[in-house]
Amino acid sequence: MRLVMLGPPGAGKGTQAVRLAAHFRCGHVSTGDIFREHVANETPLGRTAQGYMDAGDLVPDEVVIAMVTERLAEDGCANGFVLDGFPRTVGQAEALDEWLESAGTPLDAALFFEIDEEELFRRLAGRSAALHRSDDREQTIRHRLEVFAAKTRPLVDHYEQRDLLQRVDSIGEVDEVTKRILDGLERRRAPQGVWGAGERGPATAPGGEAKPSVSPR
Repeated sequence: MRLVMLGPPGAGKGTQAVRLAAHFRCGHVSTGDIFREHVANETPLGRTAQGYMDAGDLVPDEVVIAMVTERLAEDGCANGFVLDGFPRTVGQAEALDEWLESAGTPLDAALFFEIDEEELFRRLAGRSAALHRSDDREQTIRHRLEVFAAKTRPLVDHYEQRDLLQRVDSIGEVDEVTKRILDGLERRRAPQGVWGAGERGPATAPGGEAKPSVSPR
């Protein structure tokens, strides 16, 4: 399974990405985790990325694209991947399309997490208070949402035109949202009747039922 996660910060993409990667036994690629690792190690890329993230801006495409495609080429993504935090611009999406086409591994779906602005702001403000994150202050939250609206929402059109977009109602319990996603993916794959070449189906427990997903973050 090869998926990308789309939606504003705070919509629940990270939690669902971890659960889906465990369910399909594929790689979870989080650009946020990659950036934080570089920041912790004080690499040149880490210092550059920190400045953008603190301001609520996007890291330049050329840096992100090279970082992500390198990760996708690793063994951990041989059975597929769930991309969390990439692509964020149409330029990144087009670069990913080209890379996947050259590798002969097309995308299965782009999941777009829909959530109303009031609920979104409540979630981000709550996270800021709990974690004291510098990128979740009120002013920065609003800036991040403005950046999303201006630069990321066009991705919806990009994937919708390619018949890859799957809208996800992200309001509700974590398990409920996961079920919506899996049901939608199953409907998308139903006409094919089989898993793609080189892929494994979802992890299953004894008795044929799906194994429980990992605990949400």
